[in-house]
Amino acid sequence: MKFGIIGTNWITDRFLHAAKAHPEFTIGAVYSRTFEKGKEFASKYNVSNVYTDMEAMFQSGDIEAVYIASPNVLHAEQSILAMKNGIHVLCEKPAVTSVNEMDQVIEASKKYKRTFMEAMKSTVTPSFLNLKKNLDKIGTLRRLVFHYNQYSSRYDKYKEGIIENAFKPELGNGARMDLGVYTIAPIIHLVDEPKSVLNNTFLLSTKAEGQGSMILNYDTFEAIVMYSKISDSHLPSEIQGEKGVIEIDQISDPKRIVIRYKDGETENISIKHEFETMYYEVAEFIKSVKKEQIESTINTHEISRKISKLLTL
Repeated sequence: MKFGIIGTNWITDRFLHAAKAHPEFTIGAVYSRTFEKGKEFASKYNVSNVYTDMEAMFQSGDIEAVYIASPNVLHAEQSILAMKNGIHVLCEKPAVTSVNEMDQVIEASKKYKRTFMEAMKSTVTPSFLNLKKNLDKIGTLRRLVFHYNQYSSRYDKYKEGIIENAFKPELGNGARMDLGVYTIAPIIHLVDEPKSVLNNTFLLSTKAEGQGSMILNYDTFEAIVMYSKISDSHLPSEIQGEKGVIEIDQISDPKRIVIRYKDGETENISIKHEFETMYYEVAEFIKSVKKEQIESTINTHEISRKISKLLTL
């Protein structure tokens, strides 16, 4: 499947490094606002087609799908334009910056009969999918505690007065959008949306969120999420039940998942990842396109919509 690439940054390099392991993945074209930057990026992957006109790339015949890793605020507009021109869309998380944008994206996917999938890598991995199958082993749920706290290298520059994109809210960035999404998405996948939410946030001088936390309330349990771009944490995430606890090494990239039962026994429910984590989102997306589905059966449109509601509270 020939992919167009929008976004010539480190996350795209990581994506392409993982995607190349898929036998049906190829790069058909690269888009950049400047030809020089696009050419420089494309040359690393032996791609000859470089565009500075996005719609021209969509209409060129060089691509069938597009991977979008542009600033968050551009995701919805670019996704809709791609689908309008017959191109399937794999869009980096967060897919949108508002519920209204998500509704527009879903409507475009239905109208133009093109696959749209949010590239939430963690929820399509073998270990996470096996976690879903084994959740009932810990009995009645009482609490989920998911966190992703990672001190940003860009924060040092911020403190020096150099404001990079990571701390520009006008681009749809901030701790919840960039890191909190990794804690919110698996909760929606596991236990759906909450009845109510308590929300706490710490804004930097640019009004970008530096860190925050949320308590998601359900009928008989709660989910607590914590995220930060201005501090670190090395603790695992966990799901507490009346019969035991499920311990997850890293919620953004779950590879080791262990059940610790009340009687002291442990059960490793991890499944070894044969590929880099981002490979699995590529595989799920290509499978959905080939089956002529407008959405993944895992990272569904409705789940992305519910995630966007919590991201934008």
